[in-house]
Amino acid sequence: MFLTEKNKMKKLIKVLTLLIVSAIFVLLSSALKQNEPFEKRASKIKLQLVKDIPLPGGAVRFDYQTIDQMQRRLYISHMGANTVTVFDLDSQKVIANISNISGPTGILAVPQIQRVYVSASAGNKVYIFNSVTLKKIGEVATLRFPDGIAFDPVNKRIFVSNEFGKAITVIDAVKNTFIKNINMGGEVGNTHYDPAAKLIYSTVQTNDEIAAINPVSLNIISKYKLQNCQGPHGFYIDDQTHYAFITGEDDASYVVFDLTSHREIAKGKVGADPDVIAFDTLLHRLYVASESGVVSVFSLGQNKIDKIAETYFAPHAHTISVDEKTHLVYFPLQNINAKPILRIMKPAN
Repeated sequence: MFLTEKNKMKKLIKVLTLLIVSAIFVLLSSALKQNEPFEKRASKIKLQLVKDIPLPGGAVRFDYQTIDQMQRRLYISHMGANTVTVFDLDSQKVIANISNISGPTGILAVPQIQRVYVSASAGNKVYIFNSVTLKKIGEVATLRFPDGIAFDPVNKRIFVSNEFGKAITVIDAVKNTFIKNINMGGEVGNTHYDPAAKLIYSTVQTNDEIAAINPVSLNIISKYKLQNCQGPHGFYIDDQTHYAFITGEDDASYVVFDLTSHREIAKGKVGADPDVIAFDTLLHRLYVASESGVVSVFSLGQNKIDKIAETYFAPHAHTISVDEKTHLVYFPLQNINAKPILRIMKPAN
């Protein structure tokens, strides 16, 4: 049965009306959540405020974080301020501010070799620091917009995602020298080492793929299409379950990808524009922080993936880290009353 032009127009108007009403409902709902007292919002994701600590630099963007458990230090990329802030986890104080890094994004502490690696997205290079003295000991050129960083402890190699360079830069972690650029065939999301399979995994966000790299031959050995995740960028590999929890920037999605069977075993939604993921191994609690300020919390275990809760947390709450010794959760927030702060939370139960 064919629709008349008049009926087609009525149907189109009805669909548009529903879309507009839905959009207004989402906006109003978001506004109401943002106006809730912070304590109430935090309680929804089972967190309690410990304290807010002022951070140096302007009220500009933060990016990734990394924790060195041996030195008991938290490193925070203050991307907009061109600095890396070093925070002592035991004294709960800022102890250093490393400057002159052009747009720091990805950051990784490697305590085994006393190194800290920082991606300089505006300078297209990786800076290498001694994690004890905090002195720069090297730098290696990359392709466009280096971001995520992974370390292979077996072959002592660093793998760096070049998001817009569409490649992985490989660095010799002993000599601090360039080895190779691996062409990924699309914009690269994050990169992680899988200790179970002894492989490197990277997301290829423009192709909706996760790719496995042999860290010895430095070749891509497999690519897996993600059916329910558009624009995969952030992900986390859980050693115990051998699952990869992957988020999609383009559709606010997540999938759990079984790295053993190479299939998606769970899917769902998170906050708009998901970014950094953190995992508390002992509590089996996985946190997803989003550019929209929404934080989602999951319980992740073997054959068990449950969303515990989700709420609007704070403006630009897109970066998060967890101290596995204390279970404290760290949120660098760029603009709270026109100043940057480090908001420290603890699990409510």
